[in-house]
Amino acid sequence: MILEANCPCGSGLQFQHCCSPFLASEKIPATAKALMRSRFVAFCLQNADYLLSTWDISTRPEKIDFSNDNTQWIRLEITNTQKGLATDNEGIVGFKAYYAMDGQEAVMEETSRFRKIAGRWFYQDGVVKFAEKPQSTHSKNSLCPCGSGKKFKRCCMK
Repeated sequence: MILEANCPCGSGLQFQHCCSPFLASEKIPATAKALMRSRFVAFCLQNADYLLSTWDISTRPEKIDFSNDNTQWIRLEITNTQKGLATDNEGIVGFKAYYAMDGQEAVMEETSRFRKIAGRWFYQDGVVKFAEKPQSTHSKNSLCPCGSGKKFKRCCMK
């Protein structure tokens, strides 16, 4: 990814001035919304290490396997936030993540919960619903497109 390009998170800022410092562990996100944006970029880049390091240990999967993932994350739209500011210890971020899989475009909508521990924000969990599903891309036994490493039926299909 070119550092001068706009960040995939949709902030309108250049990648080098937006999520790149978070992904490079040079800075930590000050808000739940900033963490959500950087995690979306980590999904775009298939950066499992960053995703795991920003996932609350109480809900974090053992690993994230992108080896069979052909999801192309396109853009992120933040739909709402509740708390999650630098002075808060918990927050909620609602978003729509647009993606393509096997040539089909779709959108995933989620309301995510975040909490701050020792001054750092962590993704705790989320309630996912698909506003639109790609046609014939997921069987219930395929890996979930969210990157959790779980089967679709045990993750976002619920």
